[in-house]
Amino acid sequence: MSTQPNALSRSRASLTLEYPMSVGRYDRYEDAQKAVDYLSDHEFPVQNVLIVGTDLKQLERVTGRLTRGRVAAGGILSGMWLGLFVGLIFALFDPQASGLGTVLVTVLFGAGFGLMWALIGYQFTGGQRDFTSVTQVVATQYEVLVEHRHVQRARELLTEMDPMAAAQAEVRAAREADAAAAAAAAQRAQTTAPSASPAGEMPQPPTSPQPSSSQQPSSSQPPHQPPADV
Repeated sequence: MSTQPNALSRSRASLTLEYPMSVGRYDRYEDAQKAVDYLSDHEFPVQNVLIVGTDLKQLERVTGRLTRGRVAAGGILSGMWLGLFVGLIFALFDPQASGLGTVLVTVLFGAGFGLMWALIGYQFTGGQRDFTSVTQVVATQYEVLVEHRHVQRARELLTEMDPMAAAQAEVRAAREADAAAAAAAAQRAQTTAPSASPAGEMPQPPTSPQPSSSQQPSSSQPPHQPPADV
C-alpha cells in the first residue's frame, strides 16, 4: 500500500524543477518543442527544462447527427466484436466446442445484446444529445521553464535561434513586470488609505456648548416689570 504514494511522489518530482524560470512562451507546442530541440543540439542540459501548457481549454468537435438507426448499427457492431472474441476463446480452450458453430452463436448473441443495450442507453438520454462529437483538452500557450542555474545560457541560445522572438519575449516580460509593479503599488495605496466610515452610519453634527449653571438666570428673581404710567 505504501508503494503507491512513493510512486506518485517520484513522478511529481520528475515533473518539477527546484527554481524554474521562464525563457520563452509559444502559441504552439511545435514552437516550444523546436526551442528545446535547439537547446539540445547545442549541448544544453535539457534535463533541466520543462514545457508547461497554460490556459487550458476544452474543444468539442461535432462529427455528425445521432439517430436511432446509427445507434442500433453501432450497438450491433460492438456486440458482434464482443461475441467474436468470446467465441474464439471458447473455441480455443474448450475441446468439446464445435468451433465455427460456437463462434457464430456467440457473434449472434453479442449482436443482439449490443443492439438492446445501445437502444436502452439512447432511450435514457431523452433526445438531449442527438449528435456525436470528439473532445480534446488543449493549451492556449506553452511556456518553456529552465532551472535557475542554466537560465542565462538558455536565453542566450534562444536569442541566437530567433532574435525577433527573443526581443518580443523581453518586451512581454517588461510589460508583465510593469503591470505587477502597478498592481502592487495600488494594493499598497489601498492599505495605507484611511478606513472609511461604516456603510449606513451618518456623521454626527458638532454639538453646541451648553451654558453652565452660573450663567443661567436664577429662577428666584422676579421678572422685570415695565414702569408704571404717571
